[in-house]
Amino acid sequence: MSESQQTDARPASKNANKLCAGKTADIQQVWETLRSEAQRVVVEEPTLQHLVNDVILTRQTPGCALGARLARRLAREDMPRSAMEPLLTSVFEGNPHLVHSAMRDLVAMHQRDPACFSQLEPLLFFKGFLALTTYRVAHQLWRDGRRWLALYLQSVASEAFAVDIHPAAKIGCGILLDHATSFVVGETAIIEDDVSILHEVTLGGTGKDTGDRHPIIRSGVLIGAGAKILGRVEIGTGAKVGAGSVVLNDVPPHTTVAGVPAVIVGESSEQNPAIEMNQKLDCKGRIIP
Repeated sequence: MSESQQTDARPASKNANKLCAGKTADIQQVWETLRSEAQRVVVEEPTLQHLVNDVILTRQTPGCALGARLARRLAREDMPRSAMEPLLTSVFEGNPHLVHSAMRDLVAMHQRDPACFSQLEPLLFFKGFLALTTYRVAHQLWRDGRRWLALYLQSVASEAFAVDIHPAAKIGCGILLDHATSFVVGETAIIEDDVSILHEVTLGGTGKDTGDRHPIIRSGVLIGAGAKILGRVEIGTGAKVGAGSVVLNDVPPHTTVAGVPAVIVGESSEQNPAIEMNQKLDCKGRIIP
């Protein structure tokens, strides 16, 4: 069934989606920073020289570097690196906006994660960044009509990173997937820009309805570990979802919800919870100690 033939389970939100809007990443500046940090790693930790040379120092562009890093993690017997890397690199080089999106994600992870001390760290080690970047390639392939290949990348990414994002989902830029293990995103989900998500979060559907049946996550949202958001519900701008919550209804902007099922417990104490990363619950305008 094509997207145009599907019958919506619930009408889509009338609000325009903010997907990779506003902010831009200085790709050249990020690339120079990555190369500088890579050179420092080679001096400080020579045992990583092969990895760093292969992924960064022998590459001419960030698109080539992304292709090399993902190929090292995703290559399989049925698609060895000799086939995987040219495929990935060609998609990045042919679609510069994917590189821009990846750089915005990388910068967001460095800025928001206090355990991340270098912009190079997510590219080398963070499976949340690598899984999200793999999704971006798969999404482009999906849009280009190469859906079997897109689904293949979804499958191998799930095996490699324990993250399962359907390639038809729509995800903006500046996304932090912290730890990322067991993160699941359904086919019609939408995640806007500048959202922070912890591990074991599910953006799922309910029942057998077709069409728009997965959540919409607006910009600035923070979703705590283990939260399950089910159905075509909308999490409003700047809202906060407490860890372990099960959300079945819309969440107004700048509110905090928690519980099973989730209920409103207060207003978000931050204008942009995704940036602040404060996971304490807000209750009647105060922070619960």
